[in-house]
Amino acid sequence: MSTLLEQWRDTAYSKEMDKGELQKFWGTYFQIEKEIYEKLLTNPDEEVKGTVKELAEKYGIEVFTMTGFLDGINDSLKEPNPIETMDEDTEVSLMFDKELLYKNMVDAKADWLYELPQWEEIFSEEKRKELYKEQKSSRTVHVEKKVYPNDPCPCGSGKKYKKCCGKN
Repeated sequence: MSTLLEQWRDTAYSKEMDKGELQKFWGTYFQIEKEIYEKLLTNPDEEVKGTVKELAEKYGIEVFTMTGFLDGINDSLKEPNPIETMDEDTEVSLMFDKELLYKNMVDAKADWLYELPQWEEIFSEEKRKELYKEQKSSRTVHVEKKVYPNDPCPCGSGKKYKKCCGKN
């Protein structure tokens, strides 16, 4: 028998479902996810905890959908939950790191989440812009300019690279 997480991922990333079914699945999930985050962000310092089943009931969703939510938020939690092995009776916590959660939402390109009005009560506009920029720049790959043999040597000697640091 597969774990809750395996069941969630088998459906969410299904190769059997056609594109329309998957879009409908994710559209429904993203709406539920948004509603849970609206509630969580209203009181961001309150630790929400309970079994997977209790939290599913608290938010009026299926255990299956709660599993997907737990999978999504896990990297933003102060203490990750044992999502790989959890069942519906596993105790979990939704105590998240606010900055990390915001950045992870930006990284996931989930504008419907990082643009929620509840963030305005948590971070100033400047802070949100700063976190957004930090996250975006952390993904930027900086490529060093290639030095060719006839280029001036980067050491500053004034010689060509091939006659200076480029010698073998």
